[in-house]
Amino acid sequence: MSDNYTVLARKYRSQDFATLIGQDVLVKTLTTAIKTGRIAHAYIFTGIRGTGKTSTARILAKALNCLSSDGPTASPCGTCENCRAIAAGQHIDVMEIDAASHTQVDYMRELLETAQYRPTNSRYKVYIIDEVHMLSTSSFNALLKTLEEPPSHVIFILATTEIRKVPLTVLSRCQRFDLERVPIETLKKHFAWIADQEKIELSDEANELIARAADGSVRDGLSLLDQAIAQTGGHVDGNAVLDMLKRADRIVVLDFMQTLIAGNTPPNGISDSVGTRAAAALRKADELYQNGADLSLLLSDMMEWTHWITRMHPSLRLGDAVNAPYSADQRAAMQKIADGITLVTLSRLWQAMVAGVPEMQTAGNQKQCFDMLVVRLMNAVDSASAPTAAVQTPNQSGELRVESKDKKVENATPKPETVAKPSQLSTLNAKLSINSLSDLTAALTAAKEILLLTDLNNNTEVSEFGPGHIKFFNRKTGGDFAAKLSAWLQAHTGHAWHLEQTATSVHAPTAGEFEKNSITNDPMIAAAMGLFGGEIVMSNQ
Repeated sequence: MSDNYTVLARKYRSQDFATLIGQDVLVKTLTTAIKTGRIAHAYIFTGIRGTGKTSTARILAKALNCLSSDGPTASPCGTCENCRAIAAGQHIDVMEIDAASHTQVDYMRELLETAQYRPTNSRYKVYIIDEVHMLSTSSFNALLKTLEEPPSHVIFILATTEIRKVPLTVLSRCQRFDLERVPIETLKKHFAWIADQEKIELSDEANELIARAADGSVRDGLSLLDQAIAQTGGHVDGNAVLDMLKRADRIVVLDFMQTLIAGNTPPNGISDSVGTRAAAALRKADELYQNGADLSLLLSDMMEWTHWITRMHPSLRLGDAVNAPYSADQRAAMQKIADGITLVTLSRLWQAMVAGVPEMQTAGNQKQCFDMLVVRLMNAVDSASAPTAAVQTPNQSGELRVESKDKKVENATPKPETVAKPSQLSTLNAKLSINSLSDLTAALTAAKEILLLTDLNNNTEVSEFGPGHIKFFNRKTGGDFAAKLSAWLQAHTGHAWHLEQTATSVHAPTAGEFEKNSITNDPMIAAAMGLFGGEIVMSNQ
């Protein structure tokens, strides 16, 4: 390496509008404005780091002052004295100011006083103020009047990554341009071209990893590419980049998430459980940690996986399987998982991961924090499974039987071929078999008997329940609940029911209170209530 080595981010910095990548709308607008002579007196460029804000400001300054034409040109030559001086940041009439280092109002006043004098050897005097949001309130106020009505030979170009911190009074005086994140495919083409220019071997996998790690920033991506070249000596492959980024391979992440959701088949035919899956996941986490994986980045990869498998879910119909940043085999495996998991489960996984991000950042021991997060994720998967409501299956005689499912299942919605629609309760004259309070609640829910269900859940204390007989106390005085429920039961079970109403309370919870207590006693929900407060409201719909 020579003493005058220039890093890739500086060596391949865009020098004209033609080489400014990923900002087509910005380029078209500015070049058209220059060609038509509609040059504004103030511009503000905003966007994430590394998207070309300062580079665009310099290109615009060269376009205004290039000596290759009699006036501003959308295609600066890059070779004249003005272009070369501006590119080097040494032109006397193009002043680049770092707002973070010059926040004081006195400096701004001195700067604005020089704006009154005409440029020395160019058409325009250009002030490029980088990270303008760092200016003090007094400095912004001092800038306002000149920014609104500057001398005809002065152009202000402001740049910021924090547009919300710039006063509206300043924004209203500028033409605003939002620089977009550069697409991954555009970054890959750019990095491949640079690797070819530098005579570097850059594999497609490594290029993909660097482009995604850049997160839309050209500068970040080139810095990573520079680091990868230095680490490998010019033969950059996927494994080297993964090692450099301390990231787990996508296959490893896919396998880890499969373990979290489904778990490995337990030995000796023992039925699977949350504990079994958690143990398998924790062993994988131990292995990844021993191999040097950054657990914070692993969590980020897990969140990316969860995001994409959610977008691949068949119920959303987004068709994102092809767009997901995984190989064809990995996408096929993910699509299979998406077909067998509910959006509720994925949502709970995401919420647990989001909550784990700040915990990982502040934890004294990241491994301990990650292990506990794995256990929390397992419980999130298990808790997302809900009991089925009213699964009605025909017996040999064709009679429909309502069964209450106490066990947890992955999909709370019964299969269409085994569930009778509410309308079928009357149209098919189906006879229900109701043997418990949960059976009755499920049947009323399926039939959408909201009034009866509400009274049963909120006001009725059931002390005895048997075939054709219910003994209860109703907290609501008056009304015809017993008569209506008896008539409904007879109509839908095919036999008479005896409803015995007691005069005094048996101090038993209603069906709704019993369900609410069950939910409240769930450890995860209790923890959430303790953290966020609020109350649980039961719905009868």
